[in-house]
Amino acid sequence: LSLPNMSIQTPVNQKRLTNVSIVRYKRGGTRYEIACYPNKVQSWRKGIEKDLGEVLQADRVFTNVSKGVLAKKEDLIKSFETDDEKKIVLIILEKGEVQVSEKERQLLLESTFKDIATIVAEKCVNPDTKRPLTVSIVERAMKDIHYNVHPTKSAKQQALDVIRQLQGKIPIQRAWMRLRINLPASLASSASSSSSSSSSSSSSSSSSSSSSSSSAPPPPSSAFKHVLDKLQTHLGSTESEELSEGGELSMVVLADPGTFRMLDDIVKTESKGKGSIEVISLSVTEGEAKIE
Repeated sequence: LSLPNMSIQTPVNQKRLTNVSIVRYKRGGTRYEIACYPNKVQSWRKGIEKDLGEVLQADRVFTNVSKGVLAKKEDLIKSFETDDEKKIVLIILEKGEVQVSEKERQLLLESTFKDIATIVAEKCVNPDTKRPLTVSIVERAMKDIHYNVHPTKSAKQQALDVIRQLQGKIPIQRAWMRLRINLPASLASSASSSSSSSSSSSSSSSSSSSSSSSSAPPPPSSAFKHVLDKLQTHLGSTESEELSEGGELSMVVLADPGTFRMLDDIVKTESKGKGSIEVISLSVTEGEAKIE
């Protein structure tokens, strides 16, 4: 008895993939998976890879990638309130847990370790020389304190933690930021009148005395003293200050990055939202400015 030639067909709801990195996400009591190319998920999450086609092996949602079982439409609607797989894929890609081999995990940890050290070196200086730290010095210090990389936290988050842990172990401090603080003319109104009256009285008294003994004019910021007194405790140094024709004060200052929010709150509160702070440089090192 001869049987007809028949080929075995894969069920329509199954799609088999090989050499794949699986991202798993549980929602609404159901486990969902997407199939990605190895080592591409982290590149996407860090913003290095922009092309989704280079990350996903298939823009479909699975319940089991290994067996090629696709998620059912009714399950997707129940869990995500939509059956648009392109939207769902992005949710899983962002929030899901990457299933990796031991070798991939080790490569990821090593890469993240290097990224953390690089960020720390960019953000910090040696407090004695005000010069930036090298990545190799930071890596060596991280090994000395036996720092363990957290696989799910970003390198930036962990870098801030490393800076705290290294303080007291090696000479290290956050590099200062260069900021431009803009204060509106309205902030000087209350102080300017008293300043101008005292200025006129002093000028009349000085005119009666010798003109050669006249005093230097006050700095542009003198009329803003009531605001600057609040800012000054959080500033490192003032590099320049300029008063516009309209009476607005613009100052370039150096400040510890940890005080930025505090400075921003003071400026916004005192100016009722009319003042502003601009970041000119995130990290100022020796050679760019003298930090006293």
